[in-house]
Amino acid sequence: MYLLIGYVIVLASVLVPFAMHGSVIALWVPSEYAAIFGLFIGGFVASNGSKVIKSSVRAIGLPFKGSKYNRDLYVDLLSLLYELLAKVRKEGLMSIESDVETPDSSPIFSKYPRIASDHHVVEFTCDYLRMMVGGNLNAFEIENLMDMEIETHHREAHQAPHAIDEIGQAMPAFGIVVCVMGVVNTMGAVGEPPAVLGKMIAGALVGTFLGILLSYGFICPLATQIKQKVEESGKIFQVIKVVLLASMNGYAPQVAVEFGRKVLYANDRPTFLELERELKNRKG
Repeated sequence: MYLLIGYVIVLASVLVPFAMHGSVIALWVPSEYAAIFGLFIGGFVASNGSKVIKSSVRAIGLPFKGSKYNRDLYVDLLSLLYELLAKVRKEGLMSIESDVETPDSSPIFSKYPRIASDHHVVEFTCDYLRMMVGGNLNAFEIENLMDMEIETHHREAHQAPHAIDEIGQAMPAFGIVVCVMGVVNTMGAVGEPPAVLGKMIAGALVGTFLGILLSYGFICPLATQIKQKVEESGKIFQVIKVVLLASMNGYAPQVAVEFGRKVLYANDRPTFLELERELKNRKG
C-alpha cells in the first residue's frame, strides 16, 4: 500500500510542476521508453540465473501484501512451543515423537493453523525437536547448526531484492546510454531547422530523465520494501531458535518462551502479562 502511495507522490511531484510550465506530451518519446525497457530486461537477465529471476518475479508482489508477521502470529508460535515443551517436561522427549514426525496430524499443531500453514516454520521446528528427541547432539552443536541454517535462509531470501536493487542502481547509466544515442542521432541532423533539432535534443534527454526517475523513484524503493519483508520473515526462526535452546539448557517452558518473546520487535512483542494470560487461557 505505502509503495503505491509513494509511486503516486513521485509521479505527481514530477508531472504536475512540469505540466505547469510545459507540455507533458513532450515526455512521450516511444523510442526512449523502448530502449530503456530493453536495457532493463537485458541487464537483469544477463546479471542473474533462472533461479534468481523467478524468485525476483515472485518477490515483486510482496510489498503489495499485508504482513502476516504480527503480535497474534507470534503469540500463536510461543503458545505452540510452550505446549510442546510442556508435554516434553511432563511426559518426556519421546512423547512428542509423533507430533514432530507427522505435524499434519498432530493435535498440538492443528490448534495453530497459521503456524501449521507455514511449511518452512513447521519444518524448522520439527527438525530440531527431532534432534532433541534423538539426543545425539548437545545445545552448542544444535545452536551452531541453527545459525548456519538461518544464515543460509537469509542469504537465499535476499537474492531477489539484491538483484532488483542492482538493476535499479544501473538504470541512470542506461538512461545516459539512451540519451547519448539520441544525441548521436541529433548530430546527424545538424542541417535541420532549430525547432527540429531542439525537439530531437529534448527527446534524447528524456532517456536520462527516465533512467534516473525509474531508478530512484520506482525500482530502488521496490527493492527496499522487499528487503524489509525478507528481514521481517526471518525473525520467526530466531524466536524458535532461542526458545528451543533455552529448553535444552534446562529452563522451564514458561521461561523458555520468555526468551523467545524478548527477541521480538517492539511492535510485535506481547507484554509478559499478556503472554502469560494467553498461555493460561489456552492451557485451560
